[in-house]
Amino acid sequence: MRQMIDKGLSERCALRVVGMSASAYRYQAQLDRNVALRRRIVELAQRHKRYGVGMIHLKLRQEGGEPVNYKRVERLYREERLQVRRRKRKKVPVSERQPLCRPSAPNEVWSMDFVFDRTADARVLKCLTIVDDATHESVGIEVERAISGLGVTRVLDRLGLIRGLPKTIRTDNGKEFCGKAMVAWAHERGVQLRLIEPGKPNQNAYIESFNGRLRDECLNEHWFPSLLHARTEIERWRREYNEERPKKALGGLTPAAYAKQLK
Repeated sequence: MRQMIDKGLSERCALRVVGMSASAYRYQAQLDRNVALRRRIVELAQRHKRYGVGMIHLKLRQEGGEPVNYKRVERLYREERLQVRRRKRKKVPVSERQPLCRPSAPNEVWSMDFVFDRTADARVLKCLTIVDDATHESVGIEVERAISGLGVTRVLDRLGLIRGLPKTIRTDNGKEFCGKAMVAWAHERGVQLRLIEPGKPNQNAYIESFNGRLRDECLNEHWFPSLLHARTEIERWRREYNEERPKKALGGLTPAAYAKQLK
């Protein structure tokens, strides 16, 4: 094209010969304005390997600075091929869905459950998870080889010294939650025990959702050589969940920030 113009052809004739439009010939490539944003998206995706584009967008909003459009983040996220591979879930028996009302204040209702994993030597890890239904905070995760009903009451007493005890605790029908030790403890401290119906985990949806995040973002992402290492990594994740991980259900706030608003 340039050679034709140098030989005496006008620009218009040269463009007609090669079949190119004037706008295409005169186009000048613009600098990519998304370099910094693209780099930050990749950094967040590499740090939080189980975060999808929605969580990445919330993290960017959490950092402040220039507002970022969701569709822009989604486009860059897809261009970098950062999509999270979905893990196959176990089939859960279909049960009647019931609405679960969220309490209006912290320490009204706590939910409890157990999550199991193993260390490298194939020994069992038993994690007692406790969530505040109002704030979605992880009140505590106790990691042991085995936890009895008496052990559960000791954990609750320890947490009670830090933030007080709830009015109600919701659990499934596990023997640790229905035994004499737990019933006696609740009676002495004026805490109501609320048991869900067997085979209906949707009645304890807050803790079930939390356990899913714990499994996906922590337990499945780490290989625990020892009990001490498991406690360290799980506690680190719990603090990050409370203080750094934004939740769409809380308006993009972290559970800790949302708890401060309620107080």
